[in-house]
Amino acid sequence: MEPDDTAARPRETGAETPEPDAGDEAVSRSRPLRWWLCLLIGAAAAAVGLLPWLVGGMRLPLQNLWATDAPPEEYPLVLLPFSQYHLSLIAALLIVGAAIAGIAARATRRLRRRSGVAWTLIGLLSVQVSAIVHTAVVVSEGLEDRFESDLYLAALVAVAVLANLIGVAVMLLVASAPRAGAVIGLAVAAVLSSSWLGGLLLPDPALAGPTAEPVLFVLRWLPAVLVGAAIAWGGIGTVGRVIAAVVALALLWIGPALITAVSSAAGSRVLARRPDEMIDYAVGVFRSASTLPEIVVPPLVVAVAVAAIGLVGRLVVRRSRASTDHPDRSASSAGESPSVSESAEASAPPPSTAD
Repeated sequence: MEPDDTAARPRETGAETPEPDAGDEAVSRSRPLRWWLCLLIGAAAAAVGLLPWLVGGMRLPLQNLWATDAPPEEYPLVLLPFSQYHLSLIAALLIVGAAIAGIAARATRRLRRRSGVAWTLIGLLSVQVSAIVHTAVVVSEGLEDRFESDLYLAALVAVAVLANLIGVAVMLLVASAPRAGAVIGLAVAAVLSSSWLGGLLLPDPALAGPTAEPVLFVLRWLPAVLVGAAIAWGGIGTVGRVIAAVVALALLWIGPALITAVSSAAGSRVLARRPDEMIDYAVGVFRSASTLPEIVVPPLVVAVAVAAIGLVGRLVVRRSRASTDHPDRSASSAGESPSVSESAEASAPPPSTAD
């Protein structure tokens, strides 16, 4: 009798789990992105974040404490819109750029070394910190020499630095954190997306006329759609991801109200000399903007609807992929059933002829 060598041969069934493509991994490990490419990615992301201000002309906004009576076209060129009327735009330019850097770093994580995130962050900060320093120096040289000017400039620099630090956290969350952390970082950027896109498409809404209505419609719902898309991308399959989804919705609820309160209070020249009344006014605006149902509820409903559609779509795509990856499971099951029935018929006793 010849030995049966079928046990030594691998099973050739369609249910076998496919092995990962080792060739792509070998290429990505042997030829990772160089450090200077990661540096350029971070710098380019920062430049894209500043794009609304760069394409708008980079002209410094009008200053109440400017030393001369220069017309607007003679104001200097700066890299950030330092003005109490553009606080939300300053934050958007820095934080959205950081989020773009994080997305690029996450998308290239299989092509870079672990130090690539650090180099991307260095490239991001090299542009953003330079923009803050350059703008602060230019504005300081043109303001009146008085205490109010120093306080005004210090407040603007503090806002820019705070936005820069938040941007660093957003970039690291999106680039390196698990999906739950990345969803939170993306939600922070999504809340500021309307300010960023508004600065790009509507630098001065008062001069846009009726053609601005479609753009304003998009700007109103853009944060909600992006938050919902981030939740759908992150999923809700774990406790951490569920918590991240709740935090993202909370940011969508609180973030716009906070931006409205700060912008309204800081943009009031009447309250500029009354800090206590300015704070009280900001608190009142925040309370109204965060509790009125007609303001709060619609964006949350849109975000939940977008997230639900995305999650259902992911589930459908996953099931369709599973069925296409193992198409012969049902066929093999169907092929085995006739043999089983045949063997059962063969082993059954012959029919009785007693009757």
